[in-house]
Amino acid sequence: MTLFDVATPLDLAMQERDAGALFVLNHSGGKDSQAMLIEVLRHVPAAQILVVHATLGESEWPGALEHAQAQAEAAGCAFIVAEAGKTFLGMVERRYQTRPEVPSWPSSSTRQCTSDLKRGPITREVRRYATARGITRIVNCMGMRAQESSARAKKPAWAPHAEHGTAGRSWYDWLPIHDMSTADVLRTVADADQQLHPAYALGNDRLSCVFCLFGSAGDLRNGAQQNPELYARYVEMERRTGYTLHMSRKSLEEITGVPA
Repeated sequence: MTLFDVATPLDLAMQERDAGALFVLNHSGGKDSQAMLIEVLRHVPAAQILVVHATLGESEWPGALEHAQAQAEAAGCAFIVAEAGKTFLGMVERRYQTRPEVPSWPSSSTRQCTSDLKRGPITREVRRYATARGITRIVNCMGMRAQESSARAKKPAWAPHAEHGTAGRSWYDWLPIHDMSTADVLRTVADADQQLHPAYALGNDRLSCVFCLFGSAGDLRNGAQQNPELYARYVEMERRTGYTLHMSRKSLEEITGVPA
């Protein structure tokens, strides 16, 4: 029997806290990220927390970066922005130009939007931040919840990250709100007297990309109505490539009912 068999994820996180680890919180500006920061601050000093936002530029909801930054700064946490050297639509365009015979948009099985625009840039900036400060213990916190999907329900709430943990450096992934329901998340934010990003007042279920391959019809419709110029560019890209963004394989215009 190992320590992982008897200790809870929170127990393990607190051991890392006491060992001086840096807790990196991936903050999209959405409700889950917001609740996660509130929850982690109950257990970890702000001085040991780094909030990082992977900006998606024009493809993310306006104000998402500022919302994440405002929460981090109000709590006294360090805040940095991770930015990829390419854009989402630029990535789709490049794939269409180089391999027109295959779908140009990311899919549930090939989510290069996540790997190239979020995970990769975040890892780069965290390593840079830690190296500059001589930090050798990292706990990477993500706001994934079991309720969201069967795939996320199967994810361990605590796990060592073999790819990033190297000689002289430890790296763990922690899902602090994995067991929270949506109601729990909303209550956590409300109890902290905080406001959600304005997109939720429009009825959005999720926040980050304005147009996501997993987005609900309501979220995509809100995105189209609130960001018509960006919507027109996505629709034009769908028409030109002959492929669609959404995992349903329906076009954005079919899903939203909003003409571009």
